Amino acid sequence: MVILPIQQYQLKIQNFIDTNNFRTSATNPTKAFQNQIRKTINNSTKLIDPDSRWKFINLNPSAPTIRGLIKLHKADQPIRPVVNWRNAPAYKLSKLLADKIQHLSPLPYTFKIKNTELIQELRQTPITPTSVFASLDITNMYSNIPIREKKQILDDILTHNPVDPQAKTEILSWYEIITKQNYFLNNSEVIIQDDGLAMGAPSSSIISEIFLQNIEQIHLPSIARQHKLINYFRFVDDVLLIYDSQHTNINAIVNDFNSIHPKFHFTEETEHNNKINYLDITIHKNPQM
Repeated sequence: MVILPIQQYQLKIQNFIDTNNFRTSATNPTKAFQNQIRKTINNSTKLIDPDSRWKFINLNPSAPTIRGLIKLHKADQPIRPVVNWRNAPAYKLSKLLADKIQHLSPLPYTFKIKNTELIQELRQTPITPTSVFASLDITNMYSNIPIREKKQILDDILTHNPVDPQAKTEILSWYEIITKQNYFLNNSEVIIQDDGLAMGAPSSSIISEIFLQNIEQIHLPSIARQHKLINYFRFVDDVLLIYDSQHTNINAIVNDFNSIHPKFHFTEETEHNNKINYLDITIHKNPQM
């Protein structure tokens, strides 16, 4: 039987939904979500000027919709889900949440790196004939961030900085309402996720980054010591690491990464012919004797 490309695409979308923490809903919650957003904004007297409340409300909201970008370089060509959240009830408040977190609790970005920075770091990294490059990918990261656990981490960070108590209360209330509005349409069917961050929400990027930085702070030093990692870099959910094959192997490393958190699963790829693709660049290894 020949399956048309559009059918294959729809099957990949449905497979993503079926294999993650989603459920269907008989009703569209957009109107109820909009009422919750209005109430939350009206109660935010510390961080939102009463005359500016209208700026953070989508006047004619609609449910987000999902589509998938095919990962052509991956085996079986899975999708990277993309949700259009632009007209969702919480879209503008989500943008404000991201801005406030970044302003009140700026992140250190110790391991997060851009292409230009990565190239410079790699040039300064000692590479030997036994050095091996590998990339790790967090499977469906947003949908696997535990929102209750993440709220406590955010609470601790805001307390540590410190942030005004009323401002902290309002930020946490925004977080609570935004993470509850995790839904989208697929072929007119309402899909709801009870845990994890909303794909497409402007605040999900910084919230996931806070969670990942917390994990790295707690677990990465011991993993690096155990496996004598030569270097470690990350951009969002993509990790590049370098290790010495005389001391460890990729299976042992991945096993330790997969034991970090029950919701996180890492997949790996290792270099081939002294080359590895990472983000949108190809890294060529030139071992020094």
